[in-house]
Amino acid sequence: MDDDVRGAGGVEGIRARTKRGSIGTEWWSRRFIDLVESFADKGRLQRGRTYARKGSVFDLRVEPYEVTAKVHGSAPEPYEVALGIDAIDEADWRAVERELASRAVFRARLLAGEMPPEIEWVFAELGLALFPGSASDLHLMCDCPDWGDPCKHAAAVLYLLAEAFDDDPFLILRWNGRGRDRLLAGLRRGAAAAPDPLDVADEPLTAAGFWTPPSGLARLRDRPPAPPVPHGFVLQVAAPPPIKIRRRSLPDVLAPAYEALATQDDTSD
Repeated sequence: MDDDVRGAGGVEGIRARTKRGSIGTEWWSRRFIDLVESFADKGRLQRGRTYARKGSVFDLRVEPYEVTAKVHGSAPEPYEVALGIDAIDEADWRAVERELASRAVFRARLLAGEMPPEIEWVFAELGLALFPGSASDLHLMCDCPDWGDPCKHAAAVLYLLAEAFDDDPFLILRWNGRGRDRLLAGLRRGAAAAPDPLDVADEPLTAAGFWTPPSGLARLRDRPPAPPVPHGFVLQVAAPPPIKIRRRSLPDVLAPAYEALATQDDTSD
């Protein structure tokens, strides 16, 4: 099964992993669902969660600017659902890549397969959106007779899309028009082209300046400040040990402690 096709073939539908409560566990999938739930009809969302949990959705595909799926409903044939978003043009994507590549922490997190929370800020600074923030940003289509926005079939696909984001955050970027391989290649190119802030040219040697003391390290004071390191960064980039504590990975267990210690350090300054 490809990373952008889930439940293909329709033999068995995709079932949401959670049986009750909220859907989505990682910050990026929760952010996506929180935004959708802020503007979508609550009743249809609830029915969509029911559909997602009973395995009504299959053949879920994530393509640039469009997610498609099929949903079993009351009709003999499954309904076809499409979730569209506005395209980000090539010039804007290159600007995003340059900005991400210029920040070592972001670049390291993405190259490690993680989605740094600050990535939303990068998009926002460039006038772009990583997630649909309103109903007008999300173009929902379903061939069922329900004209709700979303209908329960589209709502089910939205929830299962969030779980797909849990498994692979790069699907968010693929939906926005940039596949994983192409994005990472762009980040590596940007990192190679970025100037080294510590690469300071030597002062020219002259007879008149022979007895003048060199400026030395003082010139390095003007180098740009390093980007802030997110709390618990080491837990994100280090390979997790094969240890489970009550079915949770060790980084997940330690993350609250890192956050508490970082907060304590911030307040003591």
